[in-house]
Amino acid sequence: MSTTPALSAQVVVVTGAARGVGALTARRLAQRGAKVALVGLEPEELKAVAAQCGAGASYWEVDVTDVDALTATARAIQDRYGRIDTVVANAGIAIGGPLLDSDHRAFSRVIEVNLLGSVATARAFLPALVESGGYLLQIASLAAMTPAPLMAAYCASKAGVESFAHALRAEVAHQGVKVGVGYLSWTDTDMVRGADQDVVLRQLRARLPWPANKTYPLAPAVDRLVAGIARRSPHVYAQAWLRGLQPVRWALPGLIAAVGSRDVARLAPELRATATTRLRPVGAGGEADSAARGAVE
Repeated sequence: MSTTPALSAQVVVVTGAARGVGALTARRLAQRGAKVALVGLEPEELKAVAAQCGAGASYWEVDVTDVDALTATARAIQDRYGRIDTVVANAGIAIGGPLLDSDHRAFSRVIEVNLLGSVATARAFLPALVESGGYLLQIASLAAMTPAPLMAAYCASKAGVESFAHALRAEVAHQGVKVGVGYLSWTDTDMVRGADQDVVLRQLRARLPWPANKTYPLAPAVDRLVAGIARRSPHVYAQAWLRGLQPVRWALPGLIAAVGSRDVARLAPELRATATTRLRPVGAGGEADSAARGAVE
């Protein structure tokens, strides 16, 4: 196994790379000299991002929940570049609202894309990372640390990917592969802007204590992620205050159960009135999931 090179010599794969966190992460990595391979389901957007990343960039249209297609893509990327040094597992979607108002297929799709898509990503790319002594950064969320009413699917999926990454870290360490978890609070992306269009979710978020009630600019968050990738860090915090939440996260479920239940009860009439507007998950790339299209970023 070779020593992992500096970013300027790395080949980095980014899933969910058409927009938002994934797209800017790819551009920032390319600015630091990395060759980036973009993975997602919006070919025109991926093509545009790849063009911004320079001649060494490429893009690949693939569903992260299709492990066979993803494995074939991993081989094709490795064949093209000769190696893969880092993988950023960023693809994800979200849905909001009460469990009993949600469509079971839409709820399950969030788990499938966010959690099982991350598992498929690791399964597909780990052989190349073992060869290079590389690094896998799994993008999680504040939602992995603390539950949030009306976001059960997203919280479950992000808690799952956090736990998955921690378990995987111990499995592959002896093979020279490092695994990190990236945490983001509310960051200015299409996904967060989409959530804010829901009047009830917007009201609930506004009642969160500072600093969890803010929307943070995208660029500084991505810069922190890229710095963590360069260090191959086990934990990367897109907003610095998230690190301080780790020691007290044990107390949050009980606190949120007490406070959140009152807020949900107060907003119950509005939840009933707006139930039909919460039809489909929204992706990190901003694209709505649909039965016809399949997984999104």
